[in-house]
Amino acid sequence: MKYIGAHVSAAGGVENAPINAKNIGANAFALFTKNQKQWIAPPLSEKSIELFKQRVEEFGFLPENILPHDSYLINLGSPDPEGLEKSRDSFVIDMHRCEQLGLKKLNFHPGAHLKRISEEDCISVIATSINIALEKTNGVTAVIENTAGQGSALGHTFEQIAQIIELVEDKSRVGVCLDTAHMLAAGYEIRTKESFDETFRKFDEIIGFRYLQGLHINDSKKELATRVDRHDSLGKGVMGMDTFSFIMNDSRFDYIPLILETPDDSLWAEEIKLLWSLKR
Repeated sequence: MKYIGAHVSAAGGVENAPINAKNIGANAFALFTKNQKQWIAPPLSEKSIELFKQRVEEFGFLPENILPHDSYLINLGSPDPEGLEKSRDSFVIDMHRCEQLGLKKLNFHPGAHLKRISEEDCISVIATSINIALEKTNGVTAVIENTAGQGSALGHTFEQIAQIIELVEDKSRVGVCLDTAHMLAAGYEIRTKESFDETFRKFDEIIGFRYLQGLHINDSKKELATRVDRHDSLGKGVMGMDTFSFIMNDSRFDYIPLILETPDDSLWAEEIKLLWSLKR
């Protein structure tokens, strides 16, 4: 069974996200539980929490197929002590908000060294940040998203992600979300069946499918190994549709959220139907 949706708006309150997901024909979705461009946010109200849970149940969404994303400001590998403290505090708040909403996962970009510390040191800082958050929260899995490798961002290779996971103490609460556009931009060819199979063979060997908690389904405006993060609508970028057909017809991607982050939200309902049409 496939679970497909998009990163929908939570404007006006998190309780509106399930409505927005239902309206595009989704059976999974992603959201920000607070403003992604601010460090501080007012606490979730009891009314918002109750309505969110009520609507999730009413519309038939499963908590494990809802994939919240943390704030864009957070850098869990920051070499700056003040920035690192703010990032860790904000990440714990995001994890706690997921707890309050009855959600099981929080997706995040691992972090960047800002060319001020080594990759190895940054990976260690990221893992420590995850360990701190897991100690302070319960029941929510920290889901590392692969990156395109822009700037000094880490997580663009399977090896880097595996190194972070190795340093996480509670491996039952760490996972991975793979973004198709990020994979291509980072240098992983996934557009032919042969290259797709080989890339995911490497993923399984280096990280392991047991850690896969979701996919971001995006076409890319940028070519292989450009290390530039530019999403495009399905079939309108450089990827073509074969990659998405491979995903839709591969049981390894069943029972996890497949989330569109394509740039034109007016196409999401159409793109969800398009993905379902690829299933044989």
